[in-house]
Amino acid sequence: MALDDLLVLPEPAKDIKLNVQSLLTGALSIDNEQRWGVALAAAFASRNVTLVENIKSAAGEHATAALVADAYAAASLMAMNNVFYRFRHFAKKNYAEKPARLRMNRLAQPATTKATFELMSLAVSAINGCEVCVESHEQSVVKAGLSEEQVYDAIRIAANITALATAIAGTSALVG
Repeated sequence: MALDDLLVLPEPAKDIKLNVQSLLTGALSIDNEQRWGVALAAAFASRNVTLVENIKSAAGEHATAALVADAYAAASLMAMNNVFYRFRHFAKKNYAEKPARLRMNRLAQPATTKATFELMSLAVSAINGCEVCVESHEQSVVKAGLSEEQVYDAIRIAANITALATAIAGTSALVG
């Protein structure tokens, strides 16, 4: 199933379809590795295997083994980090003084570039709603040389891939 097949959505989800088409095929400030990496990381974060496979297929040659592995790693690591750091932020006790003791070696040694991995981590952290992680990864991508416009484009992709996962999940209930 290709992305076009996946984007056969009922009328109420037309905006999502058009947004995803535009973001994955139109002109953006980020490069193709970053575009497809963020889309894949967001799909992995959605826990929708069909969506992951279709975005991987739509990415074609851009979906290198390194990019897919880093998207998977970013989504997996942020699933852990976002829960942990959100808790520490919400609890407002002395938990922040305690060491995290969580393995995160992939953050320092991505298979793609540090900027791309951090951008994927930022996108997943935004999806998961972790303020602390969003701030940290946003600072890292800016330090790596990405602009606010590039960050903004990545978050637009993440938001719409998340919306697409929701639309796909609800389609059978709406039309069935």
